[in-house]
Amino acid sequence: MSVLVTGAAGFIGFHLVKKLIEKGHDVVGIDNINDYYSVTLKHDRLRECGIDIDNPVLENYYKSDIANYEFFKMDLTEMDKLSELFETRRFRYVINLAAQAGIRYSLENPRSYLSSNVEGFFNVLECSRLVKPEKLIYASSSSVYGLNTEQPFAISQKSETPINIYAASKKANELMAHAYSHLYNIQTVGLRFFTVYGPWGRPDMAPYLFANAIEKGEAINVYNHGNMKRDFTYIDDIVSGIYAVLDTQLTEQYQVFNIGNGQPVDLMDFIKCLESSFGKPAEINLKEMIPGDIVSTWADTAELERATGYRAATDISTGVEHFAKWHRAYHAKLVNGAG
Repeated sequence: MSVLVTGAAGFIGFHLVKKLIEKGHDVVGIDNINDYYSVTLKHDRLRECGIDIDNPVLENYYKSDIANYEFFKMDLTEMDKLSELFETRRFRYVINLAAQAGIRYSLENPRSYLSSNVEGFFNVLECSRLVKPEKLIYASSSSVYGLNTEQPFAISQKSETPINIYAASKKANELMAHAYSHLYNIQTVGLRFFTVYGPWGRPDMAPYLFANAIEKGEAINVYNHGNMKRDFTYIDDIVSGIYAVLDTQLTEQYQVFNIGNGQPVDLMDFIKCLESSFGKPAEINLKEMIPGDIVSTWADTAELERATGYRAATDISTGVEHFAKWHRAYHAKLVNGAG
């Protein structure tokens, strides 16, 4: 089956593309490869999928060494190019993972979230209205739960109290998807991701920031004086969940699911796992809470499990060890000029 993955050079998108390729599906990836974080890392992810980013076949078009993968450098706000791609390829499934990420960055540059997350997703919906894929899956976020304090977070809880622009943009995506499902009979599935970590992860997120600092013997900033909990979810479990949604015949036209590990971890315990994996202690600077951040996340994944059979399988110590092993190897290559 033909699948479009937006955000294909991103952390989750890259791993999903690899999974889809291995399963034998015809995959088209798009990404604008912006410089919010290391472009080198994004290029290296693409190379892992057989894309020679230095040698396009045509302007902004790349053919992978792997027969069933193609890549376009494209922004979701480029509606003319996006609609032409949809019309030409007539994708059976669309998976929208492209977005401006980061809660803390949304305090500095909120306008970028309206462009990437709201306008970009609107364009994906419009193209889907015209071409009618069998299913549109899109990334939402646990941050939509905002001021909710009852945990674990369940889909039945209110999500109308976001406390940062990133969360508001993701809630907007869910509302927009509901309207398009209702008006145009498009099956849409939103996935509220809980803190995702693992190999090839985002360097702006705590696991990567902490790993870098521990390896270099530098201090890490730990907010709310370490009194934080996160439902850390290993990337392989996230990808398995996305694929289960793709591969399962769902009955509802509009659905939203939590996708997480289903078990919160104290941030200080996560740091201890990193210390153990790197064999070094962390130097810790305890800081005040940042505005717009959430103290604790915990996913109730019962609805996703009932619908697809999804269940996270990777415990925190195993996942952190896999991440640390990749981090050491990747950064060794960068130091030696091979990355």
